[in-house]
Amino acid sequence: MSDGQYGPISAGIIRSITDKSYERRKAAALDVEKLVRDLFNNNQLSQLDRCLSVLAELINSGNSNQRKGGLIGMAAASIALGNKNAPPYTPKLVEPIIPCFLDADLQIRYYACESLYNIAKICKTAVLEHFTDIFDVLWRVTADSDQNVRGGAELLNRLITEIVLSKEDFDIAILMALIRDRIYTQTSSNRRFILEWLNTINSTPYFSICNYIAEISDGLFKMLGEQAAAVRDLCETVLGNFLTAIKFKPESLNHEDRIQMVNVLVVHTHENEPFLARKLSLIWLEEFVKLYKEELLVMLSTFLVGILPSIVEHELRADAVNRLLMALVNEHKLDQDILDKTIEVLLKYIKHDIVETRVTVLNWIRHLHSAMPGQLFVHMHLIFPVLLNTLSDTSDEVLLLDLFLISNICQAESSPDQVDVSTFGLDENALKQVSHISPFLIKFALSLLEMFRTEPTLLRERGVLIIRQLCLLLEPAQIYRVICVLLERESKHNFAQEMVSTLHGVLLTATELFILRDELRSLSDESSRSLFECIFRVWSNRPIALLGLCLLSQHYQQAADVALLLSQVDITVDVLLEIDKLVNLVESPVLAYVRMDLLSSVHRPPLCTVLSALLMLLPQSEAFVTLHKRLQAVPALVSIDNSPYAPKVPPCRIDFPPLMLHFKAALAR
Repeated sequence: MSDGQYGPISAGIIRSITDKSYERRKAAALDVEKLVRDLFNNNQLSQLDRCLSVLAELINSGNSNQRKGGLIGMAAASIALGNKNAPPYTPKLVEPIIPCFLDADLQIRYYACESLYNIAKICKTAVLEHFTDIFDVLWRVTADSDQNVRGGAELLNRLITEIVLSKEDFDIAILMALIRDRIYTQTSSNRRFILEWLNTINSTPYFSICNYIAEISDGLFKMLGEQAAAVRDLCETVLGNFLTAIKFKPESLNHEDRIQMVNVLVVHTHENEPFLARKLSLIWLEEFVKLYKEELLVMLSTFLVGILPSIVEHELRADAVNRLLMALVNEHKLDQDILDKTIEVLLKYIKHDIVETRVTVLNWIRHLHSAMPGQLFVHMHLIFPVLLNTLSDTSDEVLLLDLFLISNICQAESSPDQVDVSTFGLDENALKQVSHISPFLIKFALSLLEMFRTEPTLLRERGVLIIRQLCLLLEPAQIYRVICVLLERESKHNFAQEMVSTLHGVLLTATELFILRDELRSLSDESSRSLFECIFRVWSNRPIALLGLCLLSQHYQQAADVALLLSQVDITVDVLLEIDKLVNLVESPVLAYVRMDLLSSVHRPPLCTVLSALLMLLPQSEAFVTLHKRLQAVPALVSIDNSPYAPKVPPCRIDFPPLMLHFKAALAR
């Protein structure tokens, strides 16, 4: 080793600075510092360049001690040049050190951190010309296996951050491109490194990075699933800062970025995502709707994908987002293509496992039907069958809302020509009877009967609830008319009997049918009379129900005729239960006027015939005792006929002979 080989650095300095002893290398570094200072002060710049080249050769050497010497010598050279003179030499000072951060020897990696720290401290903003390389190696050594290397990297990173913050015209796009390329890292220390940079830059007033959030948001939300609590907390803080900045300056996001953000946020509302990610993404969605309002209605279907499965979890903000979107739809008409996508999503979630989700879907369809019925009817061929299938839902809340929605559709005047009644298979007479009824209601009644036919459990367990709710929401007379017209053509006798029992029970007991019961008593117009005749024909499938209908309408002579024909009926347990129910109904407030008619000399004979016939059919049960006492209470010699307050016997407005023939034919069948 000669002086000429490493000139202007002497062979002695080279031996000392490449020694395995740290103390000798440190002492030699002071000699290098003095040499560089003298060369610069004497304007021996070519020799100075040669000196830096020698140090770079040592750093690139295959010998670890030489690399260590080169690193400490390069730092000494930067110190010798000082803050004023070092910046022009920054490339020669920094570039040789960068590869050392990837060295297999952990000591070399540590000394590289130390050397670059000293150089950056001297060169300051000049090192930012190499920011991309410095950021990359810092990102790598942040996750180093050695604690000392990580500690050195942390100090260097802090210094580089301070230098960046001191340069107000720093091109922030360079930093964001580097972060974007690394945002999906899975290593906790790397994630923390990225988050610390974002947190620092975000808190600096003269740097604005909101317009980059769309590029990195997906990676940030993925970090919320990090196991390390410190990283999760820092990520939540960073996202909170971003959202605050966007709220302060909404225009920082252009339209495309807003759309991209909504897509990203909806992905992170999925039930498989970490709870914190779901919570924050819904908070963001809520704020976006508040900030950008109708501009985001083009993404309505995407919003629904995010909020519908989460609507049940009240600690999330899905319900609040849902209310905001509904209010927007109220104020702004949807384009047809947006509505098309929205309906597609709603029908997809109508069978979701969560009851609250199904309820929300039905509320949306109801809301859209209210806000834009004409547009919605374009999709009615898809919606209506789904609503009909939903009648078998296990939730009463879903069922009632579904019935409410169906009733709204059945009453709507928009596009009734969408349903062709000729496809229902009804004869001319039946079509005439339902000509004034909504085609949707007829279609609904057909589907409802088919569901009851194929699912007997639905009829037994929820049939009464469905019929009562329909009568509450729609005109009861129309409900009974359309169902009876359809039951007249029913081929399954057992099913027809079950339906009559259900309908009859509702007719005689439900408060919702009070007006219909009055109409069937007074029969004051042609409509009520034709309805009575229709009901009579169908009730012929259930003689006891028919008997109840005659009592309800005060046609006691016809009731007596029916009662006398009961001897032809096979008295099964079901028939006895029907008689038992009828006796209880006679004793109920609904048929109080029937009991009062026992005091009328006109009504008493046929009424007593009816009650006596029932008494003869009953075993000696509780109903038998009740009915027997009632008959014993009938005074033989008392009559209210002469009282001015006695009810007048109405004229018979029904042509009963054909109806009785129909009943006898039914008995024969």
